[in-house]
Amino acid sequence: MKKLDIFLLITIITISLFGVLMVFSASYVWAEYKFNDPFKFVKNQALFLLLGIIFMIIISKINYKIYYEKANTILLLCIILLILVLIPGIGTIRNGSRSWFGIGSFGIQPSEATKLALIIFTSKYISNNQKELKNIKKGVLPILFITLFIFGLIMLQPDFGTGFIIIVTIIGLLFIGGTNLKFFIYLGILGISGITGLILIAPYRLKRILSFLNPWTDPLGSGFQIIQSLYAIGPGGLFGQGFLNSRQKHFYLPEPQTDFIFSIISEEFGFMGIIIISSLFLIIIIKSFKIAINSKEPFGKYLAFGISFGIAFQALLNLMVVVGLIPVTGVTLPFLSYGGSSLLITLCSMGIILNISRFQK
Repeated sequence: MKKLDIFLLITIITISLFGVLMVFSASYVWAEYKFNDPFKFVKNQALFLLLGIIFMIIISKINYKIYYEKANTILLLCIILLILVLIPGIGTIRNGSRSWFGIGSFGIQPSEATKLALIIFTSKYISNNQKELKNIKKGVLPILFITLFIFGLIMLQPDFGTGFIIIVTIIGLLFIGGTNLKFFIYLGILGISGITGLILIAPYRLKRILSFLNPWTDPLGSGFQIIQSLYAIGPGGLFGQGFLNSRQKHFYLPEPQTDFIFSIISEEFGFMGIIIISSLFLIIIIKSFKIAINSKEPFGKYLAFGISFGIAFQALLNLMVVVGLIPVTGVTLPFLSYGGSSLLITLCSMGIILNISRFQK
């Protein structure tokens, strides 16, 4: 095996460390008000970062082919956790979703682990059934059924953002795997119908769409988050207001350390901060895609692509929400947003990619 890709590793650690700094900057006002401890959120995030870096380095040394052998077991365990978290008394409710296992002041979100587990399982499935993918009924429907089943469990929490990322990531894997193009046409029609149905079932989703089109029609309600996000981004200018000097985190932008942390980065570091963060993301994503392309072994190729595409799509989705291009989805920004489960699984995923890179010439 080759030596570890040090440049990619340093880039991942750099953006994650910056994320911890920004979690403190974005959260200390709210944390001091609510918990009388300005370091409440950053302490949790720093602990998960430390664990994540340790796990990432360990995983980077473990042959990724072991996940091929254990793919079914890993996915089954994650499905069991998704079911358990829905049971009152076992799963805890945060921000209106029963998505967490509460352990003291910490929370573990099984849907984050399920994203990775399903990518591993789908990568194995495609590498074993690549010829069958031309047949929608025999090749595509089995993996699509499993994906929709998991999506349904996540929607029961409910967590539309995570479920949507899972669906799009698996579709991306199927596309790379050589699935018949007719499938994507049918899927597009089905997707539009499904989204329409979800909006009709839960009217608040329609309000989010309307607020996205014109957030000033309800500036104190459904359009509040987007407006406050834009108020944070606008004054940033070229170099920003300076670290810790954001105004919008002072109870204007709701929980700025999670979905809208990029707004605070823009306000405090301006356009130059946006360029630096975007560059770090591009380095990670481009190098990950290159690792996928250069992998000669099918399972490694699909696994690296699924992980890198999932992270890239989630980051793009979050940034589009922050600048008001799409409705609010509740999706966090990888490496940067507050959330121990998300950070831990993201770093573990990058550990897998680092290991795949070690098998390339």
